[in-house]
Amino acid sequence: MTTTASQEAFLQAFHAERPAVTAEAFGRGRAPDGRSSYELLCERVAGRQRVLDLGCGDGLLLEFLAQGNERQLAGVDLSPQSLALARRRPALSGARLEEGRAQALPFADDSFDACVSHMALMLMGEIEQVAAEVARVLSPGGVLACVLGGGAVGGEAYDRFLGLLRGTIEEVPASQRIPALGDRRTRSRNGLDEVLAPAGFAAVDWRTVPIDLSGPVEQVWAAVSSLYDLGRLDGAAVEHLRDAFFAGVRDMTTAEGTVPCAFKVHIATAQLHY
Repeated sequence: MTTTASQEAFLQAFHAERPAVTAEAFGRGRAPDGRSSYELLCERVAGRQRVLDLGCGDGLLLEFLAQGNERQLAGVDLSPQSLALARRRPALSGARLEEGRAQALPFADDSFDACVSHMALMLMGEIEQVAAEVARVLSPGGVLACVLGGGAVGGEAYDRFLGLLRGTIEEVPASQRIPALGDRRTRSRNGLDEVLAPAGFAAVDWRTVPIDLSGPVEQVWAAVSSLYDLGRLDGAAVEHLRDAFFAGVRDMTTAEGTVPCAFKVHIATAQLHY
């Protein structure tokens, strides 16, 4: 298998078992202004009427985009199981939902005036081809807006979890480790500019926002343990990690039973040149 094929095979298998995992993990997270990362992304394409969701998953972002607007919506995703959930959303009855790859989008040239992607662009291989395909299906002046993972906020539960996870992965055999996902250039402003500029996009607008996932320890564990890195760990390794996490956050748990947990997202927006 090629590297991209290996990545996609892993992602398809992971989402076959957990088709709504991204929405379940991040849907309740809130920025300082009280909005979710999905809502923050919708704001970046306000006024755009033809919108494609790249890596649409179970359709939560598209459902937000459908609220109060007569938009033409479309979504594409690798996972037929996730798309099946999206098709069950009444708000998306008129949306075009396609199983496919971002590197070969099943849409005509100039089909959209905006493309959004929530925690998905950073997972994609052959990223220059993805950028070229997005540029192809966007009309001149169209906007690409993405939410990208930005890592932990220091000193909170997610930070501790990542440290424990690294230790766990170092101890397990190679068969329990996932393939490297995506292209690291999508994790920084300069890197994303390097990817998008040759496809015809202007300089990226880049904003970093903390997202709060604090709550009872079981709820926080459910969110952090949804990471792809756990996708091939066996039950014993996951249970060991869970026990270590519960013990590791005990000292930061409030009297009310709340575990402080936050991570950062980057909201990146770029406009296709006219």
